[in-house]
Amino acid sequence: MSQAINSPLRYAGGKFYARKLILEYITPHSIYVEPFAGGASIFFAKDKVSQNWLNDIDKEVINTYIYIRDYPNQLVDALHGEIATKERHNFYKNQFFPRNDLERAIRWYYLNRTSYSGIMNMKNCYWGYGEKYSMRPENWGRNILRTSEKLQSVKITSNDFEKVINNIDDGAFLFIDPPYFSADQDKFYSHSFCKDDHLRLQKLLFEHQHRFNFLLTYDNCPEIREMYCWAYSIDEKEWNYTINRTDDQKLTQEIKDGVASKETAKKGSRYMGKEIFIVNYSLGITSQVSRQLTLTL
Repeated sequence: MSQAINSPLRYAGGKFYARKLILEYITPHSIYVEPFAGGASIFFAKDKVSQNWLNDIDKEVINTYIYIRDYPNQLVDALHGEIATKERHNFYKNQFFPRNDLERAIRWYYLNRTSYSGIMNMKNCYWGYGEKYSMRPENWGRNILRTSEKLQSVKITSNDFEKVINNIDDGAFLFIDPPYFSADQDKFYSHSFCKDDHLRLQKLLFEHQHRFNFLLTYDNCPEIREMYCWAYSIDEKEWNYTINRTDDQKLTQEIKDGVASKETAKKGSRYMGKEIFIVNYSLGITSQVSRQLTLTL
């Protein structure tokens, strides 16, 4: 039986719209690891295996996952009766100061579900909820409980990626989705990823390439292609995705920047995701059979 569900979170730079392409690359495995989990769209889209490990340096997202896994009813009860409004968004962003881990999870989950594109860097965390496409607050509880079931027995940590990779068992499959090399990531994430981090990741994967299979997704730039010239394959991939906007500030800025007209921005802008998939194995023999996803947010 397929265990495919949606991630409980919205995450900037997540791979929700690329899931089908990525699943086609996943090799048979019994140990699965995501060193940069973020919204963990791929973990939730695939079937669980005997050992699963989700890691992210962002302690707030990891605290939220731990509460969803271990204390889902507490989180559901705390969010029961919530409404999605700019006023509540402003309250949780600017006025609510968590006193414990449960309140940290409440704040993070509420802002994540109601912020534009799931951006959780507080400098750019704007109201972004829309009745037509966002998950309604009355459905949050059911979403949390369903997610909690899949997270049972999953290892969840907040470590530097080097600690994770050094401690992975042989024969694992890694889905690795680091921040882009060329992007201005400070706008989107609470933790930046500098050039030395990219080089450190490359060195680790080169040293450990014979212990496990990995699929690494990156922006298509000459620096990354050069860094991973030793990989088995580097494939260009692209996919369509749509961003719906409800925040006045972001909408106005998009129009000023010439990214979209007023009419396009109101309807939701269509973009093309373009990345490279870097692997250390042959797809012809070991690739997993793709399945058609029918998940919706």
